[in-house]
Amino acid sequence: MINKLKFKFFIFIILIFSGIASAQTKNIESDIRLDWFKNAKLGIFIHWGYYGVNGITESWSMYHKKVSYQDYMQQGEKFAANKYNPEEWAELFKKIGAQYVVMTTKHHDGVALWDTKLSHLNVVDKTPAKRDLVTPYVKALRENGLKVGLYYSLCDWSHPDYDVVFPRPNTKKDYPQKGQKKMASWERFVLFYQGQLRELSSQFNPDLYWFDGDWEKSEEQWRSKALKDSLLNWNPNIIVNSRLNQYGDYKTPEQGIPVVRPDGPWEFCMTMNDNWGYYPSDTNYKPISQIIRTFVEVISNGGNLLLNIGPKPDGTIAKEQKERLESLGLWINKHQPAVFETTAGLPYGHFYGPTLVSKDRKKIYLCLFDDPKNYIQLKGIQNKVTSIKILGSNEKLTFKRNGGAAWNNIPGILRIAVPKGESLDKYVSIIEISLEDELELYRGHGNAVELND
Repeated sequence: MINKLKFKFFIFIILIFSGIASAQTKNIESDIRLDWFKNAKLGIFIHWGYYGVNGITESWSMYHKKVSYQDYMQQGEKFAANKYNPEEWAELFKKIGAQYVVMTTKHHDGVALWDTKLSHLNVVDKTPAKRDLVTPYVKALRENGLKVGLYYSLCDWSHPDYDVVFPRPNTKKDYPQKGQKKMASWERFVLFYQGQLRELSSQFNPDLYWFDGDWEKSEEQWRSKALKDSLLNWNPNIIVNSRLNQYGDYKTPEQGIPVVRPDGPWEFCMTMNDNWGYYPSDTNYKPISQIIRTFVEVISNGGNLLLNIGPKPDGTIAKEQKERLESLGLWINKHQPAVFETTAGLPYGHFYGPTLVSKDRKKIYLCLFDDPKNYIQLKGIQNKVTSIKILGSNEKLTFKRNGGAAWNNIPGILRIAVPKGESLDKYVSIIEISLEDELELYRGHGNAVELND
C-alpha cells in the first residue's frame, strides 16, 4: 500500500511539473511569435467594403435594420476599386513608420475581398472590380517590408446556416454546399468558415489574424482551440488577436484608450472619425494633435496603435485621412529614438505625463503635452544624469537636483530648464534624459532621515 501511494504521489508530481514545463514552453513560443509585434508601435487598420458606396455603417446597418439586406448588397454594383493602388498604400504606410497593416478580407456581411471558392459573395463574382483585392495588397506589403495582417469576421450574416436578427432572403445560391445536405446546419457553417481560413492561410500566409464577431457564439461552438491549433500548424509564427474566445495572443481594446496599463502585449484600435468604413458625411475627424497624443499614450504604456482608415470604393484614401497619416508620420520621423528604441515608461508618480525608457535603460524620454512653466520636474531617479536635450532640436537643457538624502538613497527632485519656444513641438515635445548607467528607480514611501550627512 505504501509503495502504491508513493508511486501515485511520484506520478502526481511528474504531472504537475510536466504541466508547468508545458506552460513555460508555450509562453516561450508565444514570446518568440510576438517579438516583432511588441516592438511594432504603429499599425494601420483598413476597413474596405460595400458599405463605403453609400457611406453607411459596415454590416451593422443591416443588423440594426437601417437598410434592407437587398439594398445593402446592391452597393456592390458600384464597388469598382478602379483606382486601387496597393503599392501606393504600402509606400505611404512605410513612410510614416507603420510596421504592420490589417485589412478586412471579410466583414460580418459575408462579402469576401479575395477569390474564395466557398462563396459567390465575393468581389470577383459580384462587383465591377472583378478581381481579387487581397493578393496585390499582400504583395505590396511584403515588398515594403511590412507585416501582413488579415481581418476575418468569424460570423457571416449572409450565410444560410447562420442565424441573423434581421430579415434576409434565401442566400443558398451564393454558398455552394455540395455533399453537405445531411450535415447539421452549424456543422456546415463551421466547415465553411474554417475552409475560408484555410484558403487565406494557404494563399497568403499572413503574419497576423485579426478576428472579429466571436461574441456571437461560445468557444465550443467556434471550435476555438481546434482553430488555433490549425492556424499554428499552417504557420507556426502566426499571431492572433484576442477575439478568438480565450485563444488570442494579445489584447485589443477598441476606441476607448485604456486608463490603466494593460498586462501583456496589446494594441489599441481607433477610427479617425466616428466610423470604420468610408463615411463621407461623417466629418467629426479627430484633430491631428489628438491622434499624436493617443499614439504617445499607447506606446508609453507598452502598446501599439492600430489606426484605422476607410478607403473609398474606388480604392483611394480620403484627403482628411491621408493628411492625418502623413502628420503622424512627420512627428514619428522627428522623434524616432523615442518611438522605436523604447519600451513602456516609468511607473506612476515619477513624472506627470507619458514617459518612455530606452531598451538599454540608459535613457528616459519625457513627453510634454503642454508647454511647461517654471521648470520640468522628474522624481525618484537614483542615477547620475549626464545630459538632457529636446529631440528634434539642437538645444541642450540645463538641470539641477536638490532635496532628498543621497547618502540614504533618497534622491531629490531633478529640475530641468524649460526649453526655448522654438524648440518645442507643436503637438508633443520629447525630452531625452541620458543616464550614466542603467536606470535605477527609488520606489520607497519616504522615511525620517535619522542620520544627516
